[in-house]
Amino acid sequence: MKFVHAADLHIDSPLLGLARYEGANHAAIRTATRRAFRNLIDLCLEEQVAFLLLAGDVFDGDWKDYATGLFFASELARLRAADIPVVLIRGNHDAQSQITRHLRLPSNAHDLSVGAPESWELPEAGVVVHGQGFAVRAVTENLAASYPAAVPGAFNIGLLHTSAGGREGHENYAPCQLTTLIDKGYDYWALGHVHQREVLCERPYIVFPGNLQGRHMREIGSKGATVVTVEEGRISAVEHRALDVVSWQLVLVDASEAANGAEAVDLARAELARVQGACQGRTLAARVVLGGATRASAALRSSAEQYVNEVRLAANDVGGGDIFIENVVLATRSPIDFEHVREQPDAVGQLARALHLLQGAEADRSWLYQQLADLRHKLPLELTEGPAALRFDEQHLRDILADVEQTLVPRLLEPMEG
Repeated sequence: MKFVHAADLHIDSPLLGLARYEGANHAAIRTATRRAFRNLIDLCLEEQVAFLLLAGDVFDGDWKDYATGLFFASELARLRAADIPVVLIRGNHDAQSQITRHLRLPSNAHDLSVGAPESWELPEAGVVVHGQGFAVRAVTENLAASYPAAVPGAFNIGLLHTSAGGREGHENYAPCQLTTLIDKGYDYWALGHVHQREVLCERPYIVFPGNLQGRHMREIGSKGATVVTVEEGRISAVEHRALDVVSWQLVLVDASEAANGAEAVDLARAELARVQGACQGRTLAARVVLGGATRASAALRSSAEQYVNEVRLAANDVGGGDIFIENVVLATRSPIDFEHVREQPDAVGQLARALHLLQGAEADRSWLYQQLADLRHKLPLELTEGPAALRFDEQHLRDILADVEQTLVPRLLEPMEG
């Protein structure tokens, strides 16, 4: 027997942080979560699984219209035609209180109760699924503690949307300890909520499958579902299957050998081609970071807008529309000996020393914080909230000062070198 465990589909959720520009494949981005879910249904049919488990956050919130629900139901109907049942629960994003529009699910799908733990039997598979969905978005009590004991003679599965012991970047919803889950005596725990795949335990298996489709740069790498194989009542294999259609990747380009901006762009082009090849046909959403001590640094920094768009053009040339540049970060360094510059008695040396001191751990940056605070109040909401928000923390301020040093000092030295 095989079954598939998936979670955090977030159907029709937008992919975040992707600026619009000519040549980018906007259709691929807009439909990514739907196509990933269709891949999930195809996987279930190809593997001829006994059932599908969905551990919450099927949707990203209330539907804009009924099209989202119609799409979901029509895909489940493909499983109904193959006699494959689906058991699901609500998570924080699609809690009962969050979804105001409703459509009746196909007869093969069962949405477990949000009022109390419910056990759902799949008699042909010899399986009992125990679970409880979210009635409201912020569930802070330990739902797992109230789950029933394992049913003797059956293969028992716990379906739960939880942060478990807490995970970075995720609200601490339905918190529970690993021992609570183990002590229930279930054969498998199908978890949701955490977007990074993680196997918390192997006896029994307690698994976060990760989300089905990465939606921004904090969700890089392969995304998909978990296929579980059971033989003679025991789990023999737990396998990740990639189902995403847009792969988020951090593309690091060593530009140290570049003599000018054009050569740096050529190096970025080559690295994008390599990374795209590893994506196996998926659209690549990339953050390109050009780094290293290079003679091209001054040109890159002085004409940043030009070279950012040169990299985007290179991506369009290489990818034929299947590479989407989320951002281009120019993090190169000048090969100038900054220690030597700081020792000089002239104005440039004085400026270099001041910038270096401002980056120190003990530096007084209070006046600069005040300037940034005033700026932050004037910025629109989309620049101060969300994954692409501008940061104003201590480390980011140091990064800004380092960037100023790397940009300004070499430019001031150019006339002297000439």
